[in-house]
Amino acid sequence: MRTIIYLSILAATPLSGELLVLHKGHSSLGFYTDEGKLIANAPVQPHPHELVFSPDGRYAYTTDNGTMRIEQAGTGGNTVSIIDLKDRKKIGEISLGEFRRPHGIDMIRSTGQLLVSTELPDQLLLIDPAKRQIVKTWPTGGKTAHMVVVTPDGKYAFISNSTSANVSAIELATGKVKLIATGARPEGSVVSRDGRRVYVCNRDGAQITVIDTAKLEAVRTIKSSPGPVRIALTPDQRLLVYGLLDERGVEWVDLKTGKIAGKVPLPAELGQIVSLHLSQDGKTAYAANENMDMVYAVSIPEKKIVRSFRITKGYSPDPVVPKP
Repeated sequence: MRTIIYLSILAATPLSGELLVLHKGHSSLGFYTDEGKLIANAPVQPHPHELVFSPDGRYAYTTDNGTMRIEQAGTGGNTVSIIDLKDRKKIGEISLGEFRRPHGIDMIRSTGQLLVSTELPDQLLLIDPAKRQIVKTWPTGGKTAHMVVVTPDGKYAFISNSTSANVSAIELATGKVKLIATGARPEGSVVSRDGRRVYVCNRDGAQITVIDTAKLEAVRTIKSSPGPVRIALTPDQRLLVYGLLDERGVEWVDLKTGKIAGKVPLPAELGQIVSLHLSQDGKTAYAANENMDMVYAVSIPEKKIVRSFRITKGYSPDPVVPKP
């Protein structure tokens, strides 16, 4: 089937490098120019949700959930796909066995081990990607495990439990779990560079919960517009940037003031914004509208869309990440 790309250049602002777009509907990882031209497609198992890179940037790992949304019933999938980013092709997969519907994924940078959250049952898995096997598992203690992030020292993992409105803080050395209350439907999260704070989007709460990783408790709540879903920190650790699911936009908060510092609406009359990632310099935010098959690049300094492109109908883009 021939792929047709519709491109809209909305500003002269130059971008650079490849973009990786995870096609939730087409079950593949797409390699694109920053102008929206499809270079290659690497098929994975059905309905991947998230991805993470190896420390050397050579490989990507995708969680093959097997369903389009967490609200859908079904046993889903039980694999993590491995993609060679240099050759732009899948080179293998990791079976998760009885652990199904993998969703969130992060990597312990010091060891290269993967952390994967699963919805059925609610577990956190420690995976050796070289041996392609599960090393250890922990129950989360919450309901509907969603995203997972790990502190830079590899001591704690934090899992958003969307249905039980809390975050599981798991001490990886001991398996000890502490549940930390959040707002309604916690989803995307990010850890500060020094590892002292975790910021969690509360999709149905119109707020961001700030967790102190030493105290293992929520210490602050930051108000946002409705529907914050995925989140990132600028390299200077000054701005929290997040996608707005239902309001269809990109917004950011100045952490010094705790106030909204900018917001860019995305021209989408239908669908929802499901993802948010930043360029390495933190100046460009990438977001996707899954239902409209649209990808947007938003300039944070200029507070405007600098590029957008439509991918093949039904591909349903989720994460849009600059290639490392």
